[in-house]
Amino acid sequence: MNVLRATGLTKVYKGSKKPALDDLSLEVDKGQIFTLLGRNGAGKTTFLRIAGTQLLPTSGSISVLGFDAVKQPKEIRKRIAFTPQEAETIYPLTPRDHIMLSLRMRGMRKAEAEKRSAEVMRVLELTEAADTNASWLSGGMKQRVIVAMTIATDAELLFLDEPSIGLDPVNRRKVWEQLTLIKQQGRTVVLTTHYMDEAEALSDNLAIIDKGKIVAQGTPQSVKQLITSETNRVEVYDKFEEKELAPYGRVVRIAGHFRVLTDAKLARDLSQEALARGANVSIGPVALDDIFVDIVGEPDQGGEDGK
Repeated sequence: MNVLRATGLTKVYKGSKKPALDDLSLEVDKGQIFTLLGRNGAGKTTFLRIAGTQLLPTSGSISVLGFDAVKQPKEIRKRIAFTPQEAETIYPLTPRDHIMLSLRMRGMRKAEAEKRSAEVMRVLELTEAADTNASWLSGGMKQRVIVAMTIATDAELLFLDEPSIGLDPVNRRKVWEQLTLIKQQGRTVVLTTHYMDEAEALSDNLAIIDKGKIVAQGTPQSVKQLITSETNRVEVYDKFEEKELAPYGRVVRIAGHFRVLTDAKLARDLSQEALARGANVSIGPVALDDIFVDIVGEPDQGGEDGK
């Protein structure tokens, strides 16, 4: 069952010659985590804002939870929760105040809101700072408060725009656990992220957007299989010139070392040769970030919408 369906969705901002979204179509099924990946300016945030009824499309259609996002925004807003990328905490309020306010504004009874607030603060390690003025919190703690305001809700569909940005690895995984729990409850999560490990760990399905268009879509595994012959990557840190690595596969220079995308046999051969030379080497499966860079190419000046 679809909870979100976009057909031919296009958005052109006033004064722009290029569309932020360009005839984009996708579907999101109930009870899954769906991730949007793309460079800055690809159109991810624009899509979320249209789906969340914050922004009108230029053309095309989009339905959310069975309601038309243009004609029936009030019905959608009752049933969704949204964490925008640019969200900020409010100066006089504490973490507890923020979460309680979010829940009470949705109509949740006080006792249930207090219970949920306490639980999400415990999980995201905000309890000790529960009654601290938010202006005194670190950037990472403020981000946890913003995310907590969304994941504490009972919304059928959650939109989170880069929810783990600025979080340390421990708290990133705590957010992952909560999003997985939400999915297990039969609810749906749509998020954007720049962290490829996050997309691989969480996503049932994902879409890569580039210049307002979907350029790849499917499960993380099916998207990785777009490079069918290159199943392994070998990281080589020294003892080799780039030309020596070319026979083993596709060579990518990364931060002072080489990454070779190749098949399993050549990966073993290269690893053995590297060890024989005393080189630092590691081997593993091709990851989603390899596919992402391969699909979207080298950075340019970014999209028109900047989001």
